[in-house]
Amino acid sequence: MIAAEAPYDGSRIAQTLASFRAASGLDLAFGGPVRGDGSIMDITATCGAKGSALRGLRIFSGEGLGGKTLQTLQPGAVDHYYTARGITHRYDTVVRQEQLETVAALPILVDRTPRMLIYLASRSRIGLGPVWYDSLRPMIRALEREILIDDEVRNRLSRLAPAPTPPVTVRPAEPAARQDLAERREMAAELTSLAGQVADAEVRARLEAMVLRLTAAPGERSAALPAPAAPAVRLAAREIDVLRQVALGHSNREAADALGIVESTVKSYLKSATRKLNANNRVHAVRMAREAGLID
Repeated sequence: MIAAEAPYDGSRIAQTLASFRAASGLDLAFGGPVRGDGSIMDITATCGAKGSALRGLRIFSGEGLGGKTLQTLQPGAVDHYYTARGITHRYDTVVRQEQLETVAALPILVDRTPRMLIYLASRSRIGLGPVWYDSLRPMIRALEREILIDDEVRNRLSRLAPAPTPPVTVRPAEPAARQDLAERREMAAELTSLAGQVADAEVRARLEAMVLRLTAAPGERSAALPAPAAPAVRLAAREIDVLRQVALGHSNREAADALGIVESTVKSYLKSATRKLNANNRVHAVRMAREAGLID
């Protein structure tokens, strides 16, 4: 099964917390995914913690600053956690072990549903005003978009469950095989389009890599149809250079910068190479070029 690691779970959450901690200028970042119906979240990772008391803590809706944030779906902050009004103090003992004073809770929302909660905290009393929060807003929106994209990828790939193996006495129908191939190509095209709308180079590269794996999956070609031979094409040196940049997950602009040419020239070379390789899109062109031994 092809599945990307969600950006709000697993090892990638540590990278996310490190980025938020650096951008906020505070001592500690911790957080994790929101579970089930949005009423529970688990702290699965920390960045800058002195101990392990926070890790594994379960936060319930309505309890503490994070629980209040889950209820209101609005960011919240207190500059003296232990005397703060308007929140319950169920988690004071754990917070005290980290000697935290100022704590902020930031909900990560997708379609108004909390998917992740990020805490940022300081061991000193600091007033966190609107300017401070606004400086983090682009990172929050980028993370929300990444989660949305990840959801979309998973939804599309979930439709690729292998068809039941037919009895040995029944020959697989060619129309069914053709339909499977058409569906895979359609999904690959949709994911390619999605990748083109993503500004984050890492996310875009992951999406394009999935397309390559998807189009190369076993059973892509019908057993009743002969596999086409690798295209006997000759590409110009610059066309190959551009395809190598695309294979690295670079956008047209990034490829232009790397090659020292303008973006319109990159588009021209890519269009020409795609046509010569008889490919449907840039990701397909990379795959065809690899099969032809033109790029690594």
